[in-house]
Amino acid sequence: MLEVKSFFDEATNNVSYVAADSETGKCAVFDSLLDYDAASGRLTHESADQLIAYVKENKLDVEWIIDTHVHADHITGAHYIKEQTGGKTAIGSNITEVQKVFGKIFNESQTFHTDGSQFDHLFNDDETYKIGSLTGRAIHTPGHTSACMVHHIEDALFVGDTLFMPDFGTARCDFPGGDVSRLYKSIQKIYEFPDETRMFLCHDYKAPGRDEFAWETTVGEQKRSNVQANENVSEEEFTAMRKARDEKLGTPRLMVPSVQINMRAGGLPEPEANGASYIKVPLNIL
Repeated sequence: MLEVKSFFDEATNNVSYVAADSETGKCAVFDSLLDYDAASGRLTHESADQLIAYVKENKLDVEWIIDTHVHADHITGAHYIKEQTGGKTAIGSNITEVQKVFGKIFNESQTFHTDGSQFDHLFNDDETYKIGSLTGRAIHTPGHTSACMVHHIEDALFVGDTLFMPDFGTARCDFPGGDVSRLYKSIQKIYEFPDETRMFLCHDYKAPGRDEFAWETTVGEQKRSNVQANENVSEEEFTAMRKARDEKLGTPRLMVPSVQINMRAGGLPEPEANGASYIKVPLNIL
């Protein structure tokens, strides 16, 4: 049986998950994060250590450390968690497209490979994998980024940023490689699952009027009630809404450091001659 433990980080509004097989104690970690102080450029591990402590206290065996996509709003803890627990880092195979686009934006050197080799495994669309006795399935759901994937395990979907709570809506599509039409089609693919399918979200920004943070819903609730993409919204209506909204959104606060580290599976940029790693800030590009 699938058991899900969530870890919410209010500083980034991110939710990480441990998805475990109760029969074997094997588990997968989804969308982990490191703590980052933008003023000092210092990375710390408090959030990741909480997740690791839960894994160790419950005697779980980490098989997979999965990012649903290259996040632009928090720094993945995948590399650090792998060092502490073992397991394989993984992401969708279209990570190569993201690496090529952002490799140019950040003017990466020839030592930065754009073949996804920083990750232990790249999931293809509709690929299945095992978490103990459980079967996971990776589903390509582009739109927010070109490499987004939803992971289906038993009666649950881990959807990354593709959808938020029904009262908040959907992911933005204005990042390099984003595409509104593809996002709409990806959402329809998700809506093909039974209404009772549980849906675990990667973020919650607490829509106006709601008192508590929330990150679990169902396919049925999204289809009926999503304020931007319910079952009665046409692709034309969604496209007009999403484009108009995205034009008013600013660049995420942690996008510059997050993308440079996340496209490396949580590894840092190659140290320079003084032994330190550096984050580049491109001027007048993003």
